[in-house]
Amino acid sequence: MSHTTEVKSESKESVTYLRSPKGIREQCAKITDRVLTGESPHFKLERSKLEKAADLVVQEMRSNYPDLSIPYHSRWRHFGDERLKMLNDKLGALDPDAAAKSRIELAIVSVLLDAGAGPTWRYTDPLTGKAVGRSEGLALASFDMFMDGGFASDPENPLVVDNPTLRSITKRDLEKYFQVTPQNRLLGLDGRLNLLHKLEHAVSVNKKYFGDIEPRLGNAYDYLVTHAGNNKLPARKVLSVVLEGLGNIWPGRASLGGVMLGDVWHHAALPTTDHGHGLVPFHKLSQWLTYSLVEPLEDAGLEIGGLDELTGLAEYRNGGLLIDTGVIGIKDAELASKTHKADSEVIIEWRALTISLLDELAVVIRDKLGKAAADLPLAKIMQGGTWSAGRKLAAGLRADAEPPIRLASDGTVF
Repeated sequence: MSHTTEVKSESKESVTYLRSPKGIREQCAKITDRVLTGESPHFKLERSKLEKAADLVVQEMRSNYPDLSIPYHSRWRHFGDERLKMLNDKLGALDPDAAAKSRIELAIVSVLLDAGAGPTWRYTDPLTGKAVGRSEGLALASFDMFMDGGFASDPENPLVVDNPTLRSITKRDLEKYFQVTPQNRLLGLDGRLNLLHKLEHAVSVNKKYFGDIEPRLGNAYDYLVTHAGNNKLPARKVLSVVLEGLGNIWPGRASLGGVMLGDVWHHAALPTTDHGHGLVPFHKLSQWLTYSLVEPLEDAGLEIGGLDELTGLAEYRNGGLLIDTGVIGIKDAELASKTHKADSEVIIEWRALTISLLDELAVVIRDKLGKAAADLPLAKIMQGGTWSAGRKLAAGLRADAEPPIRLASDGTVF
């Protein structure tokens, strides 16, 4: 075997590893271990505070879902019952496979447009007249754009996301549907537009997942159905389709062997001699998307197993909860007064700690509630949960419910 072939083979194995939940957990654990041994200049850990954080989350879960019948943490929670009824009424006229493809396409574009909106942007909901910000506002805007045929080129078939429209969407289109004005600015608008254009390219070139003759985003459904044994599919398989099929849409990130890795970042303190190559993977939007694809797939008759193999989401509400409850301590108060980029050590370490500690927090929460991981996976704990508890804490501590550490959003990560 030539040296080049060996390198390519090693790169392929490393890419597979860095795209796996196992790789995410293990690389994040290396960062967490550094913090525990005092090697991080930025953070320290106080595991004794996990009990307090767990109590807060359990209280939030009981408040939001008194019977503890908690749905998955996914994009579908943000659309609201009235909009979902509108969608289901319209899709009811389609055959189940076509309806599943439409739901999958809505979930994907809505999640891709979901990175942080900033504290001031609002979407005035035409159904209620309320001004809604952040993730919920982005959800309503993307849903309404989808229902209006904003992603479709055929007015007779509006509830699809087709390639000609993805290719031709303009900044002005997004400004219209997201109600962007000089007085209502949306962070990362150019980044969002670029993601949609790159999504069109990904669908066109990844024929394995999206079809050959008329490639379409929703055709990923056909691929997943054919790979489901006895209508059963592991969640990690859905994640691998998301990461492989859409992996090349993420801008300017780490790559291995010519493969763009997505939400994966280099940390100088990690060894570069193993499968991890000094990289820390998070795949936040990709896992959020995977969680959001579970329901359309289950509605179509597939059984999705192993959901708890996926990790928690390394984003600022979950991470903020851990800082604001004192589980993660900030060594230098200056950290909170600066804005940090996604590739900074501060943000990489904060996100890695979030992944590791969500697993630990989940164990404490399940113990308090007498639940097994299969009955209370991370997807339900986050929904119950850590995300809303983190936001409530932030709202009580800081103006505009800002996270404890400020991060620069380019519209593609958080």
